[in-house]
Amino acid sequence: MIEFSALLCYNIEDYTVTTALGVFLLQTNVDSLKINYMDKGSGELVVLLHGWGSNIELFENMSELLARKYHVVAPDMPGFGLSDEPKEPWRVDDYVDFVLKFLEPFAPKKVTFLGHSFGGRVIIKMASRDLPFEIEKVILVDSAGVRPKKTAAQKIRQRNYKIGRKILETAPVKALFPDALEEFRRSHGSADYNSATPVMRQTLVNTVNEDLVEYMPNMKMPVLLVWGENDDATPLSDAKLMEQLMPDAGLVTLKNCGHYSFLEQQFTFNKVLASFMEID
Repeated sequence: MIEFSALLCYNIEDYTVTTALGVFLLQTNVDSLKINYMDKGSGELVVLLHGWGSNIELFENMSELLARKYHVVAPDMPGFGLSDEPKEPWRVDDYVDFVLKFLEPFAPKKVTFLGHSFGGRVIIKMASRDLPFEIEKVILVDSAGVRPKKTAAQKIRQRNYKIGRKILETAPVKALFPDALEEFRRSHGSADYNSATPVMRQTLVNTVNEDLVEYMPNMKMPVLLVWGENDDATPLSDAKLMEQLMPDAGLVTLKNCGHYSFLEQQFTFNKVLASFMEID
């Protein structure tokens, strides 16, 4: 958790604003969901979208750099950080709808988006929409969007999981062993899956299983792809495919880092970002 000293809190219309050292942390409501977000700087709008299981705190250093020239906003997306969880499982399109509604009060004419991991997935889907603003640039950092191919071992594991789940969901077994199904899910699920609530578990399943390759040629704006060479969550091969499919994309590979390249190689990442965004 980011800690600030000498905090000053006050209200502006529907917003609760907390300021410290020039940083603005706000809360608003989008479709009855309480949304926490960061707001700093001035100029053309830059929107930062975090990855699955993450939140806006990881963007603190990056946002300071961007705020030298731009108006930077970054929401904790529903189900993450200090924002409310969706009332039912969402799909990628629901997160696109959320971002568009979240941005309505800003009434932007042009927006630059930066997305890490899951945040990139939302941006890729959004770019195919008829939008009320122009997407000027996009930065995708270790982005999701390519459905991972399953190995033979993974296919067998998935089949065995489905068989086991069906057995444990039967009434007689549930009556005799009420906790068995949950324990079975935990033993077979990923860390992200196991740490999520039931709503967010189904949301994860819904989003991960959507392949966005067909939408990538629609990313006609300048796109900067930044990838950790050792990323094992969204491998470098995904980035190379995106570079091929997106008409105006360029790939920068960062050495000695993985899925959080913007943190693991922060100095180098910031130099690349500053160059692309023309920040002195």
